[in-house]
Amino acid sequence: MIAIEKENTPISNISPLFEMGDMKLYAIHNREDEEWCMAGTLNRKIIQFYFCLDGTARFEFGPHYSREIQRLKNYFFFNPESDVPFTLRLSPGSRMVFLFISLENLHQLFTHESISFLKAENANRKFYDERDIPSALVVVLNQLFSVQLSENARNLYFHGKIFELLSLYFSEKKPDTETCPFLNDEETVRKIKNAKEYLLKNMDSPPGLKALAKYAGLNEYQLKAGFKEIYGNTVFGYLLDHKLDHARVLLDSGKYKVNEVAFQTGYTNPSHFIAAFKKKFGVTPKKYLMQLTR
Repeated sequence: MIAIEKENTPISNISPLFEMGDMKLYAIHNREDEEWCMAGTLNRKIIQFYFCLDGTARFEFGPHYSREIQRLKNYFFFNPESDVPFTLRLSPGSRMVFLFISLENLHQLFTHESISFLKAENANRKFYDERDIPSALVVVLNQLFSVQLSENARNLYFHGKIFELLSLYFSEKKPDTETCPFLNDEETVRKIKNAKEYLLKNMDSPPGLKALAKYAGLNEYQLKAGFKEIYGNTVFGYLLDHKLDHARVLLDSGKYKVNEVAFQTGYTNPSHFIAAFKKKFGVTPKKYLMQLTR
């Protein structure tokens, strides 16, 4: 656990999980009953990612502007114009991951054409992004808190996790409005996203395709085609992936047995859960648990 010793502890004074030049990775868990207050700066040469896994956190930019980040949300900041100081307040019980990387380092990892803000014409533009953390990324972020490694393996492991985080973050599929023209309609996109949220909230007893389309206010074709374009999977293929990723997060916590995880993710027959887990991850849940405790 990282301890915040006094009010407005500078983030730069906190020991990161990994550090190599301008690349830094932090995993912070506020186990106290009081709010933690940290001081940071949006460095004009550094791209900053903030992932909130539990609780909430509030960014305060001076006395008149603030933004709150909620559970399972991610903020992305890049401001090449100037350094911007801020205060970050973490609620009791909150867990967050910070990833800082220089623009130069990111240039070396990706082609300019793949990410809009890396293109030459955007070199001096400010970028801000707020998005949900996809389930596959939640799995990786949780592993930063639960993994137990020997000292000589830590740097290699966390360095690799940075590449995994960036790959998953920037590979999120965007709608292809040329092949799916009705996605030009923002209202349709909103309805598909609402259908996704409703599906995940009811993953233990999911609605059928017809009922889900009716809930969203779409016809079945719009729902199926739009869902595939936005999320890169069928409706129930996406649900299955999410359930199994969530199951892996539950197993990572070390609080649940295999049967308990099966029931929590909507499987009435644990053997079906075991088969699906092995198909996706290449190992049974029991063996996966054994690997965690080695």
